[in-house]
Amino acid sequence: MPTPLPPALPPSPVTISIVSHGQLALVQPLLDQLERHSRASIAKVVLTVNIPEPDVLAGQSWGFEVERIENASPKGFGANHNQAFGRCGTPWFLVLNPDIRFDSDVLAPLIVQAAPDAGLMTPRILEPGKSTPEPHRALLTPFEILGRNKPGYVPPTVPAWIPGLFMLFRSNAYRQIGGFDERFFMYGEDFDICARIRLAGWKLQVGEDLLARHDAQRASHRSKRYLYWHVTSLLKVWRSGAFWRYRRTQPPGA
Repeated sequence: MPTPLPPALPPSPVTISIVSHGQLALVQPLLDQLERHSRASIAKVVLTVNIPEPDVLAGQSWGFEVERIENASPKGFGANHNQAFGRCGTPWFLVLNPDIRFDSDVLAPLIVQAAPDAGLMTPRILEPGKSTPEPHRALLTPFEILGRNKPGYVPPTVPAWIPGLFMLFRSNAYRQIGGFDERFFMYGEDFDICARIRLAGWKLQVGEDLLARHDAQRASHRSKRYLYWHVTSLLKVWRSGAFWRYRRTQPPGA
């Protein structure tokens, strides 16, 4: 009996949103890798230039459309991706950091694996200098933040939330919850949108056999301004109704 073929993907099912904060030099190799490995899955890349910078991409083209948005003034993480979602006409919408890197196709296998109720998907993420992917994230609490790097910490086998480096949304799910909460300027919005996705009845799904690399840019460790945004965003998370409703759905000790 012949081996059944994997389910066919619809033509170019993904719109990708990438935001540059003076990072077009990082975006260029990312676009090259997306073209090399995942061209057939990509309908369009919406590239938002959030602050003025030299256009190192001028005159270049790829095997998919790159639609540019030049912001008149800087927007926050969620506002930029919500703006890009307004240009999305595909069943999947990928929020992608400029410093993510690929050695193989991740998009097509993720979509093939998607359960019918998967509203948000991600591969495993490998950080620089690490030999194993980042552990799954537990419920975002002060105790979890303080404990995650201590000896004996046991990460969950199923993530409570997915960091905003690589977030592949089912467009219907993103639309249903109204996208990112724009009250978060930077940081915290990834946990918040995961909580609201789950509260709306969708699942978070991880491609455990798929890997993307993060060429990490740790701005919050170097800049007082970024650290301020990080801390104030965490306080917004812990004061939000979505956090407390989501916390009640988690198993004891999560």
